[in-house]
Amino acid sequence: MRVATFNVNGIRAAQRRGFEAWLAERDPDVVALQEVRCPPEQLPSGVFGGYHLAYEPGHLAGRNGVAVLTRTRPAAVRTWDGEVLLRAPGEEHLHTEPSPPGTMARGLSPFASEGRYIEVDLSDAPVTIASLYLPKGGLPAHLQKPNAREAPDGGARYERKMGFLASFARQLDRSRRAAKAAGREFLLLGDLNIAHTRQDLTNWRSSNRSEGFLPEEREWFGSILSPRTLVDVVRSVHPDADGPWSWWSWMGGAFDRDVGWRIDYHLATPGLARRAVAAGTDRPASGPERVSDHAAVVVDYAPAD
Repeated sequence: MRVATFNVNGIRAAQRRGFEAWLAERDPDVVALQEVRCPPEQLPSGVFGGYHLAYEPGHLAGRNGVAVLTRTRPAAVRTWDGEVLLRAPGEEHLHTEPSPPGTMARGLSPFASEGRYIEVDLSDAPVTIASLYLPKGGLPAHLQKPNAREAPDGGARYERKMGFLASFARQLDRSRRAAKAAGREFLLLGDLNIAHTRQDLTNWRSSNRSEGFLPEEREWFGSILSPRTLVDVVRSVHPDADGPWSWWSWMGGAFDRDVGWRIDYHLATPGLARRAVAAGTDRPASGPERVSDHAAVVVDYAPAD
């Protein structure tokens, strides 16, 4: 089973840059998408090929939006704001379907309508797949500078992200346990906007006071991983490597100099993680070939015994 996660940074822009060609060439069985950033009525016709679409667009115009593409219609779909767009290949309808109630952990209601989370139960494998777009956040007030690229906000973005992390840890534990109770593996895919260790970004020495690599963010990341709960699949396949990076800024020639971050992940329950036989990042050969500022992270999982 080939599974990919891809922050497309806007599906309409990604289509113009070659998303459909990537999808056809890599031929994944499941794709989790983040930052689809498109109202349902403006989704490009045919962009998802022969896949079934489960899409949570959220209600922030031009922002966020998460989806999961599957070869067969999912057995179940859950999201936080109660409605999800489900389309079979070739369909272009706009009506949404209700999500089962009671799937959101305490503290997540301020994020419920932002299009940040969707999970599906595959119908052709005993696996629950979740797609997450975690808030980027910001710096705490004491680290902010008046001349920074983003105007100081007194630490509001930082506090909001930290609140999300605390609440999402409860959500993650709930979803993982529910999958186990149903006889399913659980796989969290997405853009977590955190580089966990020094191996996960190029300039780690100068980034200790940067959002996405703050000590408290990294500590949270470590707290959700363990050999008995969730495993960072790509790191388990490449334990000694720097990277592979999944994001490079559009600015400053970062891609050409390969100055990147690894912030897109496969976090799997141990039984599924052990079945990973190949894992990596689809880094384009050159800047002009980039579909997004992110690259897809692709893992091949062997069939269950």
